[in-house]
Amino acid sequence: MVRKIAVVGAGAAGCFCAVNLKRMQPQADITVLERGIRPMAKLGITGGGRCNLTNSFRDIADLRTAYPRGAQLMKRLFRQFGPEETCQWWEREGVALTTQEDQCVFPRSQDAMQVVNTLLHAMQQTGVRLITSAKVSAIRPRGEDYDVVYNERTDSFGRVVVATGGSPRAAGLGFLPQMQVVQPVPSLFALNIDDRPLQALTGTVVPEAVVGIAGTKFKAQGDLLICHFGLSGPATLRLTSYAARHLAEHDYQVTLCINWMQGRNEEETRATLQGYADSRKLVGNIYPQHLTARHWQTLLTRAGIAASRRWDALTTKEMNRLTATLTSDTYPTQGRRTEKGEFVTCGGIALSEIDANTLECKNFPGLYLAGEVLDVDAITGGFNLQAAWSTGYAVAKSIAEGTFF
Repeated sequence: MVRKIAVVGAGAAGCFCAVNLKRMQPQADITVLERGIRPMAKLGITGGGRCNLTNSFRDIADLRTAYPRGAQLMKRLFRQFGPEETCQWWEREGVALTTQEDQCVFPRSQDAMQVVNTLLHAMQQTGVRLITSAKVSAIRPRGEDYDVVYNERTDSFGRVVVATGGSPRAAGLGFLPQMQVVQPVPSLFALNIDDRPLQALTGTVVPEAVVGIAGTKFKAQGDLLICHFGLSGPATLRLTSYAARHLAEHDYQVTLCINWMQGRNEEETRATLQGYADSRKLVGNIYPQHLTARHWQTLLTRAGIAASRRWDALTTKEMNRLTATLTSDTYPTQGRRTEKGEFVTCGGIALSEIDANTLECKNFPGLYLAGEVLDVDAITGGFNLQAAWSTGYAVAKSIAEGTFF
């Protein structure tokens, strides 16, 4: 008997699932349906075209810091297929890897298309069928099978894997049988700040700054990039991941609180400044070395201190103002940056809908979910792609070892 399986979505999770399932069960008849004209289009441009495949996770003591949503599920899935297995898998396929100082793992070629082409070759080699421009409009249970409706035709499959990625709106998941959906909102984006002195510092990178949202516990640390429109860089992207829902609820109008001193508190910062106070040098000429001269001048202006003042002449009030500016500088935001669209969505199908070991839908046996269609998302650094590999593999293993064959 032919065992027909549909994989809806030719992204990272869907293609990875299809390849592994076909290798585990070569007799399976697998069709991947992709609504776009190119498979893995998003994968081909991720990581600035270099493809941050995964992360070593060496700096991650608690998965919740990497996965604001879905950490418990990822912890469970890592027992089946985690970052170590991911690296081994890609290196067996001939993709040499390199791990950066920040623990991000990239192809040594620094070419995302090597990753895309490796998966495409594996699909062709194993006999996975790929149909592009195939917009799935409905998945309907019919007995023990599922009817998949796409391009005004209907095909029946014994198993269906949904790996369509994140949907910006709950309505985008309307093709699925009725399930609980966690309202999708954007994650991982830059923030607009209308402050000309700040914008004049465009291109400045402040290492290990801490960015938080005033009045909340949301904060993130990392390199902070000052742009012509406001703020971006790892620290900003992590913050918008942690606070994705809070930001959406407040229409992206919040007050950011920035610690420019790499997380040093007021007492530690005051001690640093006090070390300069014994000097007769000008305030504009001696400052923390992780800051640029232009940025330091801007911060002095915000604190109301002239660069021509001598350190040993500053008053206690001036030292207090400067300390406050360095450790809790505030800027109101004017929305999120949208010109490049969102690459990650917070929300999706509620994790309560699936079996955490198999990713099979509890109320729809034979229907599986993988990748960002689930309410799982992560900060930058290869963690989102690791979720794609882990969920894709878990679904493949579940189907291959289940009662279908």
